[in-house]
Amino acid sequence: MGVLKNEYKSFLDDIEKNITNKKDLEYVKGRFASFLDVMMDQMDYIITYKKEEIDKLEETQKQLDEKMSKMQQVIDNIEKDIYSEEGFDFEIVCPYCNYEFIIDVDENKTEIECPECSNIIELDWSGDTENDDHSCSGHCGGCSGCGDEDDDM
Repeated sequence: MGVLKNEYKSFLDDIEKNITNKKDLEYVKGRFASFLDVMMDQMDYIITYKKEEIDKLEETQKQLDEKMSKMQQVIDNIEKDIYSEEGFDFEIVCPYCNYEFIIDVDENKTEIECPECSNIIELDWSGDTENDDHSCSGHCGGCSGCGDEDDDM
């Protein structure tokens, strides 16, 4: 604003030197001051408008950054699932309460306790879903898919 003040003072000095009639000089000074007030108001309006626009852009950018962060987390999880060197996760659905949970694959484990209902679930890492005697889905309340339901009677 220092440049504007200096230019304004220079303008007033110039018109005072070149306008000899005092009435005309006061008229020009008054009109110029009115004009300058309008210009300053317009500049304030533009600055306020631009600030609001910048604030909107910053808010939009913040929302986009949050979305990008969430997307990056999903991508990182997918990458970890695909390229994990630590082992694999295995999803278990409890045959007693249908609670779903994830465990690390450990072929040395033969059973695991359900964290929801505390029943013991037998693990079969062979991937063979059919027994030699019959086919059992393992979703009944009487057994855990082992085919031993006749032995309990």
